[in-house]
Amino acid sequence: MKTVLSFMKPYKLPAAVAFALMLVELAVELALPFLLGKMINEGVVNQDLSTILKWGSIMITLAFIAFIAGLINSFYASHVSWGFAYDLREKLFAKIQAFSFSHLNQYPTSALMTRFSNDIRQMQNTIYMLLRIMSKAPLIVIGGVVMAFIVNAKLAIIFLITVPLLVGFVLWVLQIASKLFQNVQKSVDTLNQVMQENLSGMRLIKAFSRRKHEEVRFKKANQSLAERTRSTFRFVEASMPILLFVMNMSLLFIIWLGNAQVVAGTTNVGDVVAIINYALRVSMSISMFTFIIMAFSRMQASTKRVNDILHIHTEGAQNVDWNDTTVNHVQRGTISFQHVYFSYPAHKESVLHDITFNVKSGEKIAVMGATGAGKTSLFQLIPRLYKANHGIITIDDQDVTSYPLNQLRDSIGYVPQSPLLFTGMIKENIAWGKPRATMEEIIQAAKDAQIHETIMQLNERYETKVGQKGVNLSGGQKQRISIARALIRKPKILMLDDSTSALDLATESQLLEAIETYHCTTLIITQKISTAMRADRILLLDKGEILALGTHQFLLKSSELYQRIVESQFGKEVSHAK
Repeated sequence: MKTVLSFMKPYKLPAAVAFALMLVELAVELALPFLLGKMINEGVVNQDLSTILKWGSIMITLAFIAFIAGLINSFYASHVSWGFAYDLREKLFAKIQAFSFSHLNQYPTSALMTRFSNDIRQMQNTIYMLLRIMSKAPLIVIGGVVMAFIVNAKLAIIFLITVPLLVGFVLWVLQIASKLFQNVQKSVDTLNQVMQENLSGMRLIKAFSRRKHEEVRFKKANQSLAERTRSTFRFVEASMPILLFVMNMSLLFIIWLGNAQVVAGTTNVGDVVAIINYALRVSMSISMFTFIIMAFSRMQASTKRVNDILHIHTEGAQNVDWNDTTVNHVQRGTISFQHVYFSYPAHKESVLHDITFNVKSGEKIAVMGATGAGKTSLFQLIPRLYKANHGIITIDDQDVTSYPLNQLRDSIGYVPQSPLLFTGMIKENIAWGKPRATMEEIIQAAKDAQIHETIMQLNERYETKVGQKGVNLSGGQKQRISIARALIRKPKILMLDDSTSALDLATESQLLEAIETYHCTTLIITQKISTAMRADRILLLDKGEILALGTHQFLLKSSELYQRIVESQFGKEVSHAK
């Protein structure tokens, strides 16, 4: 809670101004019943018009002051709440940007989106209402009781019985409601996840005619959210009749006792009217407690969820001075794995077992193996997207953990298995790998990635808009733009994760020839023997272990698995050719 509320510190002054103006409104609201009693006792009872006008004018003036204070209060409260939400979103976004892949596995996209939207909006609205009216309600209860005692202690004693009981009841409801709203937010996460999966996979759903199945999934998630929301709101709203019943009974008792005192001559009509006004104000404020309970319960649940993200320990990306000789820089691109073991978070079974191999500077290594052999997992350890459980990974004879994250990853050109393009122009997607790239660099990277001619055939050429996730481009086009995005960085280490699978043999051959002009160490995950044959060496993985490492000819003679792969693509004649 403290972490999230610390974002209020820059807005202490406007928050204090808003709170002070709210106190002005409060003071006026507490003063009006007292002044009304005075007007009745001194003016109405004595039929003194000048006294009535005097107290009436004072009340109108105070009401106008409260009106102006309320307007200014609303401005400052809005400024504080919007500023708080803006800063919190920026911090939350920066935190998620620093997440490792293990953190991203822990929190699905839908859960993070709920925190960005629903949770922060709930906190923002609560802070605004807190500075505007919510903090006024309990103060009116306290101030109303105090003013009632000032006017008539005998009648006000009733408040001492009812108000503490109601406050205790409200606190109990708040505690229960907070837990219930946490469950509601979890249901929102689930519903958002189903919606996100359906929107992103709509083409696949239509292709497989799974509309009914997805409708059932959505209905279950929607029903779960509706039922939890319904039960939570029913519990909270059930407190309203109890609060009103107790306060109305107190009001009736005040009227009865006040009438008895007026008849007995121990008090006057103005005091009874003032006490009744305070009782009504206290009653109205307590009736607001239901709304306050819901707002604070939801804010408490949202604060905890956002706080959980902010408290996750992440390794920050440092800004690197490239002229600083004390900072390790990737110069040659040599890579070494020494007895590396790796398993994904929350999974005990190792994905990689005792991986040991070395890659020379400028060497081209093809990584092959069946699905699930651990190829992509091996790739993800090099830029520290995940951390190895055991063993040492070095680049240029330096442990990868000794490099600042920015410096390490800026030296690597990584093309994932499933290319992802962002909404924007093609040139922006290529320059995404190097933000300050010139148009000449963009075109050269596109040419090397064998996508330049295709781009030039488009109506807008490099200005062509790319739809969400590259929906208006083919798989091969997306792969080549992703490769251009990596090449424009002029990386020391280039990693292609099966990113030429959608290319024909001629285009792939031209691409690999262009890559040879780059002075970098290249790792290529591929299923094509034709691609592997162009590599200096081939690393063969099977069930997370290195089965063989060597040239095409060496593996053809020594590895039965490699022979079977070659046979499946070229026939027995080639595999038996020694």
